Amino acid sequence: MNFRTTIATLLTVAALGSLSACAVSRGQESVGGYVDDTSITSQVKGRFVGNKQVDASSISVETLKGVVMLSGFAKNDTEKTTAESIASSVKGVKSVTNHIVVKP
Repeated sequence: MNFRTTIATLLTVAALGSLSACAVSRGQESVGGYVDDTSITSQVKGRFVGNKQVDASSISVETLKGVVMLSGFAKNDTEKTTAESIASSVKGVKSVTNHIVVKP
């Protein structure tokens, strides 16, 4: 092995090692956990867009360690419960906290 190959190998190993031990800013969650949460959030939002009973632009979705938090405003109770049901049906969701407020 020549010097350049050795340096390149060491840098690659160091970079990969630092990624596996890296924690993101949300409460020391692992990179894998962060990716899972991001995927869950994207799936919930995507299902909202595909459902005519839910106004995806009025409801925010956040996920942390598989717990989905919904917030925002709904036109009626049906929209609120439908959003919660959709979120609960996504694979990987442990629970849903529904803070959606129904507009008067």
